[in-house]
Amino acid sequence: MKTSRTITREKTMTILYQIFLYNKNNIKYTIEEVIEEMLEDIEIEERKRIDIEFLNLLINGVLDNIDKIDEKAGKYLENWNIERLGLTDQAIIRMAIYELMYTKTPPLVSINEAIELSKKYSDEKVSKMINGVLDKIYHERLDNEQ
Repeated sequence: MKTSRTITREKTMTILYQIFLYNKNNIKYTIEEVIEEMLEDIEIEERKRIDIEFLNLLINGVLDNIDKIDEKAGKYLENWNIERLGLTDQAIIRMAIYELMYTKTPPLVSINEAIELSKKYSDEKVSKMINGVLDKIYHERLDNEQ
């Protein structure tokens, strides 16, 4: 059975995807409307398992820090840049980098959750690339803490 945080991360990825799509197509939205729209589309039992506070933290954290997150990703994306990734992949990697940089979530949990999402929603090549980027960010963080 998926944990509440696992479900919340998956829903966060979906919302970030939607926001990135709206931005790409110059569609007006509010974050609250996008969240509400997603919540309306899911079963009540699943909705009860979503950690709304954590969902809002992740969404607003990614959007508020997107330039720093993209800069960090760009440092380790070899022969890629974040804009070349699909919108789903952008949502996954940005959410995971946000967690690694700005939350107290254990780093290995953030990385594992991102890898599981990428295995479900991306191809193997992108999943490995996301894993490599997150691993390098994690090790950079460890080096800085010593």
